[in-house]
Amino acid sequence: MSKINWVYHENYDIPLKLNHRFTSSKFSDLFYELKKTVLYKNAIITQPKKANIIDLSISHSVDYINKIKNGLLNYKEERKLGLTWSKRLSERSFLAVNGTLLASKLAISNGIGCHLGGGTHHSHYDYGSGFCVFNDLAYSALKLIESKIVKKILIFDCDVHQGDGTARILSKCDDIFTCSIHCKKNFPLIKAQSNLDIELENDLGNFDYLNKIKKSIAFCVNHFKPDFVLYDAGIDIHKLDELGKFNIDDDGCLERDLIVLSYLKNLSIPVATVIGGGYSKDKKDLAKRHSIIFKAANHVFS
Repeated sequence: MSKINWVYHENYDIPLKLNHRFTSSKFSDLFYELKKTVLYKNAIITQPKKANIIDLSISHSVDYINKIKNGLLNYKEERKLGLTWSKRLSERSFLAVNGTLLASKLAISNGIGCHLGGGTHHSHYDYGSGFCVFNDLAYSALKLIESKIVKKILIFDCDVHQGDGTARILSKCDDIFTCSIHCKKNFPLIKAQSNLDIELENDLGNFDYLNKIKKSIAFCVNHFKPDFVLYDAGIDIHKLDELGKFNIDDDGCLERDLIVLSYLKNLSIPVATVIGGGYSKDKKDLAKRHSIIFKAANHVFS
């Protein structure tokens, strides 16, 4: 049985006020949920190191990076980000972007790499938004292209919200194809233009949603012919998610991930997964939902 590479750091959790919409402990909650399963025995766990300012300047302005590093966000910037600055938030942000890059490198070597974080696709070049500080998807894709590890990358974003920051940061990158499959009437209010946007209506159920996923992954791969894929497996598509507007159940979430991962594996295209969005006051339920992508990865690749 093949081992699956997981990337995680114990400092991913951040301090937030009680009842904040973002679950501050979601990363450790997911890790401990996975530790209770047989998946844990089949995992190789690696910790990322912090990105530096020079690294991050490939996807973000140095002025903004320094604001995050030194706690210089003003009130308006913190409101837009949706998170209060703290030393721990800063440290986590520099770690998490490299977590996705590390998962990507492990995927390129081994077929798959799974990050217990990432999917911060609302972060823009010079500001944070929607609980996203730095854009790990844009950053990782640009670093991989820069290092010539791969030539063409598909970012396949299945979070319920559009990956607006990713689309704008990468708008002039011909070697990176951005596809966002999201709810039309959901955040952000003003959408960006991805290379391919699939806008879906509220209350979409398993059958119609999964058909869209099948057609979209096939189109992207056949049209763009990537040699690597970053897959945002946002779980906020779930019918019980507090910020989602779809009607997808546990089986639908699992089937989505199996469709994407199986399709890529059959074509020998390496894929790195990130957990993306997921919102619930019930931390245990949220952790179980986020664990679905790891179950799918184990099923397809082990």
